[in-house]
Parts: sequence; structure tokens; C-alpha cells
Amino acid sequence: MSTLSTHVLDTNRGRPASGVPITLELQGGAGEWKELARGVTNDDGRVRDFLPQGSRVETGVYRMTFDTGAYFRALGVRGFYPSVTVLFELTAPDEHYHVPLLLSPFGYSTYRGS
Repeated sequence: MSTLSTHVLDTNRGRPASGVPITLELQGGAGEWKELARGVTNDDGRVRDFLPQGSRVETGVYRMTFDTGAYFRALGVRGFYPSVTVLFELTAPDEHYHVPLLLSPFGYSTYRGS
């Protein structure tokens, strides 16, 4: 299993947000971004396998972009945020990192999960 995962919960509907496209990137030394993976949340609102089996994250600054506009359009809902970008820094590559997103059409929050 990847050492990096996410879970998106639609707090407006009180259920997991399935079908949310997500892009994962790593920031390079010159500040440029390198795409590492793309995923779409499953029926439980999760992406568990961002990286190939056996891969591990490295230290650095990561960017996870959630295409919330596509999610809300699929539901026929007009949202305020067309995407949500979460920047985070990984400092211990042997740890598991979980980046949850709590989402509604007019707000969101995130935290380091377990």
C-alpha cells in the first residue's frame, strides 16, 4: 500500500465523495512541479494507491489538487470552489501520510489524518 492516501467526505450530503479526480505532484528543487500520479476517489471517497505498489514517498513539498468542480457538476450542484489545492510537506518518508478533505459546495477543510 502507498504511504500516501486521501479520503474526501461531502459534509453537505453526509457521505463519501466518490468520483473526485485528484492530481498528486512533488515540488522540485527549482520550485517546479512534477506530476507523480492521478486518481479518482472510489465509492468510499478514497484513493489508496497513488503510487505504484511498494513505492514510498520521499521528503519534500507535495501538492494534491482535488477537481471539486467536476465532482459538483456531476451532482448538478453549483459550487464556489472549482478546485481545492492542498500543499503539505513530508519530512519522514517511513511514516504513513493521510490527507483527508472535508468538502461542501461553499467550504472545505483538511488536516493530517492517520
